[in-house]
Amino acid sequence: MTAHFSTVRPPLPDTLVSELQAHFGERFSRTQALREQHGRDESAYPIMPPDGVVFAESTDDIVATLRSCTNHGVPVIPFGAGSSMEGHVLAHQGGISIDLSRMNQVLAIHAEDMTATVQAGVTRRQLNTALRQTGLVFPIDPGADASLGGMAATRASGTNAVRYGSMRENVLGLTVVTAAGRVVRTGTRARKSSAGYDLTRLFVGSEGTLCVIAEVTVRLYPEPEAAAAAVCCFEQVSDAVNAVIQTIQMGIPVARCEFLSANMIGAINAHSKTTLREAPTLFFEFQGSSEGVKEQSQQVQAIAHELGGQDFEWATRPEDRSRLWNARHNALFAAQQSRPGCRVISTDTCVPISRLAASLEGAAHILTQAPFPSMLVGHVGDGNFHALLLVDPDSPHEMAIAEQLNERIVRLAVAMDGTCTGEHGIGLHKMPYLAEEAGEDAIDLMRIVKRGLDPLNLLNPGKMFSLEPTPAPTA
Repeated sequence: MTAHFSTVRPPLPDTLVSELQAHFGERFSRTQALREQHGRDESAYPIMPPDGVVFAESTDDIVATLRSCTNHGVPVIPFGAGSSMEGHVLAHQGGISIDLSRMNQVLAIHAEDMTATVQAGVTRRQLNTALRQTGLVFPIDPGADASLGGMAATRASGTNAVRYGSMRENVLGLTVVTAAGRVVRTGTRARKSSAGYDLTRLFVGSEGTLCVIAEVTVRLYPEPEAAAAAVCCFEQVSDAVNAVIQTIQMGIPVARCEFLSANMIGAINAHSKTTLREAPTLFFEFQGSSEGVKEQSQQVQAIAHELGGQDFEWATRPEDRSRLWNARHNALFAAQQSRPGCRVISTDTCVPISRLAASLEGAAHILTQAPFPSMLVGHVGDGNFHALLLVDPDSPHEMAIAEQLNERIVRLAVAMDGTCTGEHGIGLHKMPYLAEEAGEDAIDLMRIVKRGLDPLNLLNPGKMFSLEPTPAPTA
């Protein structure tokens, strides 16, 4: 994995330890097990534990942690569910991990305005459970039961993004704590505003480098009257992708549209005990009125048939739809299970929908050179897909080749006016590609913002970009 890590860590100052112990008591821990738990995520990086873990239960706890750590020059790394893919939560420069999972209160549900305000540790499933009696849902679904604070911090999206967008479109306001320990509230529950700089959008996607998110206000949506999921197989990857392109270009409002390669289907069958045909496959979901769902599905079926797609296999009962989408959400674990002991290096490119076929087929061609298993899966309805590279973490040779293939796939997408990450974020892994994609002038602007809000570089330091000019990836 391409990153530079500090090997020398000064010990935590005794006065800082005393302050944290006095404020948090048993909610401050330096035990090895807890430190290691907070020094790993779903990336292929080795464990990089913090020097201590604080369990925050309120905004005041975040303030106390940041003021103490800033006074002593110690880094702070926000931690939610630990489900990030790019090394976001790894303490490669040491410091304090601030675990927000106990900040799990749904603070307000304004059903009449279709908004909810939650603490940062509330997960998407927890919020939807709280919404059951309201007829509303929070649809952003990255697969993992991620925390809303973490989802905002990484600008997450997922399978429903083709219809509902990402966290960027669905966060109305935030309560954040800056490095200096100042509590800042951004945005309102109004659906639009022209008042001042858009600080909400600045902090959404900042990956813990500008603030610690304490509360999130999100949009809610009416639960659809009807929903149906369908599976359609194709002989060729190109036919499946062209079906997606035509569906989107015709403006058919599908709720979800997922692509899975043949061997990804095989891994899912083994993991989730499904019996899907092992072929390039699209998963669709249609939502709306009963007539709307019927019309959407007929239009998409006609497109699929013209491109050689087989008849749709339907899942209309809620339990059948849940089983299908749970199988899709478990694709990462299915891939890992197919090669025991492996770690997954995942690409996360996103391109304009017109370039989707060229990008996905190009990635598939690049992966033919991999000496280890690889699979393709993704939210192709919005041009985003993932290549899952199943590497032996103890093999430097495999790790090096995986990084080379990852770089080629990313550069292919960027050359198509796409991005190196559609939803996972930059973290440690994609820092060189952000520099290449955005350009040095844009990175310099980001550095100015970072220095203005975090002059000591203590908030999740060493992530997203270097405070010094970042070298471009080697050719």
